[in-house]
Amino acid sequence: MIDELLPQAERIAAKLKARGETISVAESSTAGLISSALLAIPGASAYYMGGGVVYTRKSRAELLGVTEAELTGITPSTEAYALLFARKIKGKLETTWSVGETGTAGPTGSRYGHNAGHSCIAVIGPGGERSLTVETGKSDRLDNMRAFSMAALDLLEKALG
Repeated sequence: MIDELLPQAERIAAKLKARGETISVAESSTAGLISSALLAIPGASAYYMGGGVVYTRKSRAELLGVTEAELTGITPSTEAYALLFARKIKGKLETTWSVGETGTAGPTGSRYGHNAGHSCIAVIGPGGERSLTVETGKSDRLDNMRAFSMAALDLLEKALG
């Protein structure tokens, strides 16, 4: 699964290293695949500062420091939620770039009304914030995790220019 992500990760790594920029990742339904792809590239310690799989309320509070007040008006598995993840990890690790991802890999939907195959991804960097929603229409957990990770790396690569 990670093999498919490596070409994108290599291009991203080359840009980050050439610019002396850093990145952090807070991901959920991708289960660490975004970080794994970025860390699979030799020399990753030059740009990858850290990240986490934020999968529960407890991890959201403990790893990212998200308070209940910050969640007012924000539903999980939305672009606003992914942006919150990206802002929090970027601030905690003081990186140039950050990625936030949240979604429903499947095989069933979420309690928030999202079908399996739904993910929201955010990238924050010097050029600002961007986000997108991915809908695969599939219930296959592994296929969705792969698709979400590819979409996240694609959004990051586009943001890097």
